[in-house]
Amino acid sequence: MFIPDVSVILPCAGLGTRFSAPYSKELHCLAPGVTVLDRSLEAVVKLAESGLNVRLVVVFGTHKLDTVRYLARYAETFQMVFVYQNESLEPGLDGAIRSALPMTHGPVALVLPDIVVSDADSAGSLLTALLHVEVTGWSVVAAEERDPDVLRQMGALAVVEAGGFSTVGAATDKPTDPSGFNAFWGMVAATESEAHKLPDVVRRGADSPLAGAVALMVEGIINYNTPAG
Repeated sequence: MFIPDVSVILPCAGLGTRFSAPYSKELHCLAPGVTVLDRSLEAVVKLAESGLNVRLVVVFGTHKLDTVRYLARYAETFQMVFVYQNESLEPGLDGAIRSALPMTHGPVALVLPDIVVSDADSAGSLLTALLHVEVTGWSVVAAEERDPDVLRQMGALAVVEAGGFSTVGAATDKPTDPSGFNAFWGMVAATESEAHKLPDVVRRGADSPLAGAVALMVEGIINYNTPAG
């Protein structure tokens, strides 16, 4: 029986209405043979290359069968489990995470299919973040951001420096008032015992469990909400 060292939740059930393209936004081509999804999964591939047994839990809907087919190229890289989003668990991203959690084992990372980390060591960023989860139970891969319009659309963070580490002082998803926030997250990792709180990371109005998390800062994070990026 396959027992993963780490599980990764990949929510692919969104409608992508802002993307306004006749195909799933994660399948948008960035270079010949390379899609947004390939770039977002680079850090997950790195986990497997490091020797970890990785389980990718893909949450999808009937409108995302093209994404399911595309992911076949990763069948030899890590174990994949496909889960239909249970609409009774809320239709949004928090519901997607709740649909995936029963399939996870070990530390859990949340990777979004339309978010790409831009950094000299972007592929290794998630592995580094996972090495830090035992410190506080949580870690994030984050980028500095001061634009209030960007922060209103993302998982906003107030990152502070303490004891040689960057840590999250406060966090909220898509804040109405982004003042006081200076960064946003691109990937999240949690210990197995804390992973049940992952839906609260993306649920507006919830008390975010990311307060106190170790923040691994990267050069940039691109959110592909439109074909132009």
